[in-house]
Amino acid sequence: MPGNPNEIKLVNNAMSNATRRKIMNFLSAGDKSTGEIGGEVGKTMLDFHLKLLQQASLIEIEEGTVKLSEYGKNFLEDKEDKSVNKITDISQAKPIEITEVRQLLPCIADSSKFRVIANMAPSLGETLKVLEPLFPRGRYSDKISALIMQKGEIITTVYGTGKVTMTMIKNEDEAKEALENLRSTINEAIAKGVAPAPREKVRVEPMELYLPQTNCGKCGEQSCYTFAIKLMSSEASLDKCTSLKEPKYATNQEHLQVLTAYI
Repeated sequence: MPGNPNEIKLVNNAMSNATRRKIMNFLSAGDKSTGEIGGEVGKTMLDFHLKLLQQASLIEIEEGTVKLSEYGKNFLEDKEDKSVNKITDISQAKPIEITEVRQLLPCIADSSKFRVIANMAPSLGETLKVLEPLFPRGRYSDKISALIMQKGEIITTVYGTGKVTMTMIKNEDEAKEALENLRSTINEAIAKGVAPAPREKVRVEPMELYLPQTNCGKCGEQSCYTFAIKLMSSEASLDKCTSLKEPKYATNQEHLQVLTAYI
């Protein structure tokens, strides 16, 4: 059973990826074949994901059958116990209001559009994580304590502190409408007093990533597709792509910052 720092690091690395977490949860229902797992989570890099889970002693593989190890079972049970106290009743949360709006020009990705910064009060803190299922393209990021949403080109980020940012806004009317929709959606959930049911996370495929597609090799990989795979498995970081720093790829960079939050 993992116990020393190196073994714990293997476990943390294995569970840092959404696909591998999904595999673990899928196996909690019983042993599965590699084919069944591929049908559930996709076949992209499946062997790689299974190998990392096996190296971390979380699963066992024998003749094409995959099952949780004893440590893997205990690991999931421990996670479930720790999540028992997570917020499901939001009746104590107070309705929010947009208290301040200001526009900054130009938007980084497109100088003809706006970058909007607003404030909401009261701040929602970790309640934002519970509200994540309200938004089809929403994902809560523990790294920045914020709920990130994408609708078309518009990227909205709501921070636990109450700060709200939006990019690629056409005009003031669109900004007001988007903020009002955000306010009413959140307040309707608060009025009900019960957190929305969890939903399956949005899955991001390598080809969906907005990389430059130059295959320049400056990141150390043979192609942008190879880099995308490494990015999805947390084996590479976005700053390795130096091409994204060029002005013409500003839009790509903004979309990537959002999409990597889904991985």
